[in-house]
Amino acid sequence: MAVKEIMDALRDEKLEDLGLKENLAQLVKDVKVIGKEIDLLLYLPKAGLEDALRERVRRVLLGLSDIERVNVSFSGSPPPRSQAPVGQPAFAKRPVPGVKHLIAIGSGKGGVGKSTVAANLALALSRLGYRVGLLDADVYGPSIPTILGLKGERVLVNEQNRLLPLEKFGLKVLSIGFMLPSEDTPVIWRGPMLMKALTQFLFDVEWGELDVLLLDLPPGTGDVQLTLAQNVELTGAVVVTTPQDVALADVRKATTMFREVQIPVLGVIENMAYFVCPDSGERYYIFGRGKTAEFASAYGIRVLGSIPIDPEVSERSDRGEPVVVGNPESETAKAFLSIARLLAQNFS
Repeated sequence: MAVKEIMDALRDEKLEDLGLKENLAQLVKDVKVIGKEIDLLLYLPKAGLEDALRERVRRVLLGLSDIERVNVSFSGSPPPRSQAPVGQPAFAKRPVPGVKHLIAIGSGKGGVGKSTVAANLALALSRLGYRVGLLDADVYGPSIPTILGLKGERVLVNEQNRLLPLEKFGLKVLSIGFMLPSEDTPVIWRGPMLMKALTQFLFDVEWGELDVLLLDLPPGTGDVQLTLAQNVELTGAVVVTTPQDVALADVRKATTMFREVQIPVLGVIENMAYFVCPDSGERYYIFGRGKTAEFASAYGIRVLGSIPIDPEVSERSDRGEPVVVGNPESETAKAFLSIARLLAQNFS
């Protein structure tokens, strides 16, 4: 469901009977579409109209095809009319200064090794000669500091009050983990604070000149993904899965979400795809085989590659020395390099 279709439907709904000169579209401050669900933030011009406006919006939008749920919330301040034409939400996607390409690394669920994949993929791109940054946007579970051996490090701020990313293994790195008192400190943020922080991590940072900035997203389809979709010019997204049905079911949702918010899906990476017996060299497909390829074919996206189950990957990640730099001649490191070459075709 496109935002334009939603706004067109709301624009036809007049509100004179409620004593308002605006149509419904002119009250819209924000709109989000995830699958068959719509979230609307409306300007409330008069107190006491909440129920009437909510009922009117739901009546209009639930009549559209494929919409099953409409959530409506209100704000007392009017839409910023200077930023967008009347009746359209004021989305202003912008590039990150100095960064040529932004690629989101996402997954439908946790536990598929997304952050490990993101870190090693960033290092593989760096080995190919690209200037690479890595933003740990997984604010509820930042693991990049551990994977890159940066636990306990803190970011500095320059004279212009801009954050200075840390550097490790040739990468420029930023994580909410660098700003917490300890790695055991939970991040308990509501959506608005989360979105403000993410925007700051992108636009109030001295990234310098980068060919590509990888964004390690939290699992799922929540506020972080929507904030990026509405505010940032993304080259595309890569989804990470494991071969099991339970992981693929959620990665289908993530893929659909990216497409609903007009973010191209550049490919899928299958993690923990197989185990190589150290004695015989034979491959064992512990979690099944072929289902990731079936998913990719059904959704018309590319399988960028498969990463084996390798104890060395987790051991080196725990030590802060990812396998791509710690053992670059290993089969796993070579798999990451192969994936990086395919991904780089999108921005070379």
